[in-house]
Amino acid sequence: MNLARGAIILTICALAGCSSGDGTLRYFSDSGGGPEEFNIVPSKELEQPEDYAALPAPTPGGSNRVDQQPLGDAVAVLGGRPSALEDQGVSTADGALVTYASRAGVDPQIRPTLAAEDEEFRRRKAMFNNLRPFKLDQYYRAYEDQSIDPRNVAKYYVSRGVPVPSYPPLN
Repeated sequence: MNLARGAIILTICALAGCSSGDGTLRYFSDSGGGPEEFNIVPSKELEQPEDYAALPAPTPGGSNRVDQQPLGDAVAVLGGRPSALEDQGVSTADGALVTYASRAGVDPQIRPTLAAEDEEFRRRKAMFNNLRPFKLDQYYRAYEDQSIDPRNVAKYYVSRGVPVPSYPPLN
């Protein structure tokens, strides 16, 4: 019995050693060598401008007037302003919130610092992914301890008498 168990474990380890994972948490791969059909985006129809002098200056590598803008198009169809989607900095309505949030100071290097820490975290979590016999997506399992379960949070607040309108009351 122990010999059979050892043979099975040895076989699994041998198969895991043959995997060619790259040490990441995500395992996605394309199924063929052909073009990716979702990378092909049709452009809008070309239009004759009314005034060539009113055309914006060309932006090499930037956006083009015939590029698809699906979010902006959806907002326009629903009656909104597509320009509201553009980043225009902190609005005056949010100025007090930003001031309060930055009252203890702002670290200008916070994004690179967090990116480096997250990269190290993912590297540690993916360390033994190459030893698995099957390539499984480990992303959600790695971040499981950092995720928030909204039902548990709502139960916590409801049990303490805080009204939570999106959650059924306790009976």
